[in-house]
Amino acid sequence: MNDDQLLRYSRQVLLPQIDIDGQMKFLEGRVLIIGLGGLGSPVAMYLAAAGVGHLTLVDDDEVEVSNLQRQIIHGEDDLGRLKVESAAEAISDLNSACQVKVKTNRLDRDALTVEVNKADVVVDCSDNFASRFLLNEVTQACKTPLVSGAAIRMEGQVTVYDSRQEGSACYRCVYEDNGELQQTCSESGVLSPLLGIIGSMQAVETLKLLAGVGEPLSERLMIHDALSMTWREIKLRQDPTCPVCKKVND
Repeated sequence: MNDDQLLRYSRQVLLPQIDIDGQMKFLEGRVLIIGLGGLGSPVAMYLAAAGVGHLTLVDDDEVEVSNLQRQIIHGEDDLGRLKVESAAEAISDLNSACQVKVKTNRLDRDALTVEVNKADVVVDCSDNFASRFLLNEVTQACKTPLVSGAAIRMEGQVTVYDSRQEGSACYRCVYEDNGELQQTCSESGVLSPLLGIIGSMQAVETLKLLAGVGEPLSERLMIHDALSMTWREIKLRQDPTCPVCKKVND
């Protein structure tokens, strides 16, 4: 680390759990972020601010006026732009040393596998079950930790799926892929700061995984009720009939 970096990240380096070694892991870290909407916005900004050296952003959507209520990485001048391009510019303004790659289309299984294999941590900020199930399958197969978050109405949740831990649960263990339609923010609404709470927690879990510190949220699902400002913790267990885990373990 040079003197400028020591000054910039001094508040993190002062933490005994992080220190210079942990900060170096941030600077060398590679994170894949799927979705640059309400969750991806705070995730990308906080990871860049913390000094994560390499971010790959994946999203095929354009910025719309209804996004601005919660997707804080984008501004009014970005309307009509691709979200990954708008996000990359905002990240550059915040931390020009952060190297950003953008993917402007939804990745199929093969392309996603390539990107997941390059990453130290994958952050799921997508908004549909199809993307989440595919991302779960690929990260499980690649043995890459997946930081998962979701928020709708006044409730959010966050956890970590880490197939490097023997017997750990995956997304498919928790949510059955039965083809049912899911509720979306456009149909049910969502409170803007709730995305910041869940996205910030995803960023914290990502940094912990990069530095190898603390106790990650694997095997635990945290559910937040913003209306009562309470948290519930649910213990997760691997489903012995889960087809994804069976395939990985065979």
